[in-house]
Amino acid sequence: MVTSLWSKNPRSLSVSSRSQRIVPRSNPAQKNKKRPNVTENTDVIAAPGPADDSPTLGQLEQEGDIAADYIEEFLDICDLDGDIDIDARNGRAYLSVNSADVANLRLLSKPETVNALQELTRLAVQNKTGAFSRLILDIGGSRDARQAELASLVSHAVERIQAGAAEASLPPMSSYERKLVHDLVSEAGFVSESMGEGRDRHTVISAA
Repeated sequence: MVTSLWSKNPRSLSVSSRSQRIVPRSNPAQKNKKRPNVTENTDVIAAPGPADDSPTLGQLEQEGDIAADYIEEFLDICDLDGDIDIDARNGRAYLSVNSADVANLRLLSKPETVNALQELTRLAVQNKTGAFSRLILDIGGSRDARQAELASLVSHAVERIQAGAAEASLPPMSSYERKLVHDLVSEAGFVSESMGEGRDRHTVISAA
């Protein structure tokens, strides 16, 4: 099942109606496409102004649809069932893959596997659009679990600063995770800054 925030009229399309099948599936009808109303989602970014080079909602929609087709085909090849939700968060297309049977996606939900598949999906999108993609892929709730870990890291860092430390550094992480950290730090009433280069780029937290 693919759920998208963009189409105004919900619809369903059974995967079994695809014209080409790569690997037969035991129950292909479990994966459908349905499109809820765009106004129901509050995470959609506002349309950028003239000086803003952030992707438009239309571009994010295109990324999400291409990525969903790619992941859908990947699941077919692996003979796995999953529900694909398409969203927009922090100016990025966001795809989450879940299954009623948790064990169904256990191997794919490992962080290293998710990151590798995310890069492949980004390349697939870039190949179709000609533009660099920053989409985020979540499988089996792994990103949500990681966000909980980040919240814990920020909480401990804030406690160190409240105990007298001038600043607290977090481990290196991706730009997306650093953005989540910046938001968490701001909500806690502290300030944060990204420092370092490449794989060593990390977040430093200090008092406001």
